[in-house]
Amino acid sequence: MATPERFTIAVEDHVLEDLDERLARIRWPLDPGNDDWRYGTNRAWLEDLVDYWRNGYDWRVHEAAMNRFAHYRVELDDVPIHYIHRRGVGPDPMPLVLTHGWPWTFWDFAGTIDALADPASHGGDPADAFDVVVPSLPGYGYSVPLLRTGVTVRTTAALWVRLMREVLGYDTFGAHGGDWGASVTAQLGHEFPQHMVGVHLSLPVLMRVSYYSGLSAADYGPGEEGWFEKMQERMAFAASHVAVQSQDPQTLAYALNDSPVGLASWILERRRLWSDHDGDVYDALSKDFLLTNVMIYWVTESIGSTMRYYWENFKEPNRLAHERTPSIEAPTGIAVFPRDLVFVPRRLAEEHTNLVHWTEMPRGGHFAAAEEPDLIVEDLRDFFRPLR
Repeated sequence: MATPERFTIAVEDHVLEDLDERLARIRWPLDPGNDDWRYGTNRAWLEDLVDYWRNGYDWRVHEAAMNRFAHYRVELDDVPIHYIHRRGVGPDPMPLVLTHGWPWTFWDFAGTIDALADPASHGGDPADAFDVVVPSLPGYGYSVPLLRTGVTVRTTAALWVRLMREVLGYDTFGAHGGDWGASVTAQLGHEFPQHMVGVHLSLPVLMRVSYYSGLSAADYGPGEEGWFEKMQERMAFAASHVAVQSQDPQTLAYALNDSPVGLASWILERRRLWSDHDGDVYDALSKDFLLTNVMIYWVTESIGSTMRYYWENFKEPNRLAHERTPSIEAPTGIAVFPRDLVFVPRRLAEEHTNLVHWTEMPRGGHFAAAEEPDLIVEDLRDFFRPLR
């Protein structure tokens, strides 16, 4: 059995010095007529953020915040896996793995970890405590360097089962995820239901239903009026990165691995487009949070391998391990956030999953755990309480 190693996040000074030098010599492109971001990231906005990056942001403060948690690395099947392990405080904590997506990092769950692990200290019932495990997807964050190719959502789900059962000793466990993390979580509920207490999704991945081409407005029922049209509008903002990252990610990786401003522009436009706000992304996600997540991509030099995750999955899209109905057999919870990208009819969710919990949230976008950690925590407690 692989033995995990404890480690501390400690970026060397020369990496931060090199970053500052690069930020000091940016060659800015012209940006006429782009006050409304119609052409992509607005230069004035990005210049302001870069100024804060150089003169106000302090990586060491956020590095110290990350190191409040216990970080580990282990290698399974030639795949390096980084994870946080926060043991629960309560009479019988339930193991729970939280999986992020792109351009998320493990730090998207920062605001949920303590509340899930120690509910009594956060206004909750200690009986709802979880042993919280937050891995970085293969090739993301500190799960690097990923030298093996062919790592997909299905690969990741199998690795999570090994991590939780063989490395951490949890025979059964719960799972939650958004974006790619929702795909991994759905795969766990589909392929490994015997090991799952339940699976909770903030993005509704139904395995046999394609939200790219498999739905129409007629599929939606009462109370779901406008969901299909909203999904078409929201998903249009995903077209550019999906096209590049699923076709030739290495070509763009050279630019983004070399330019911190290019990296920030590529990542942060998605953060702005997909979160819940009225035009000012900082109403949903703070400058410090946004830059810390960009910094994780920068200091780990992981942008190339994170984009390749799209290539691998789009080249092998069929993740079905069996033909049983429903596809997701584990008890399933779905949280619907009003400014997410994907909206599926509840009727189809009931058909394709073992749906036992459905929540339509009052606010929040695609980055639910980072935008509305309290809502995620509350819904996870509610969903898993009867399943313990």
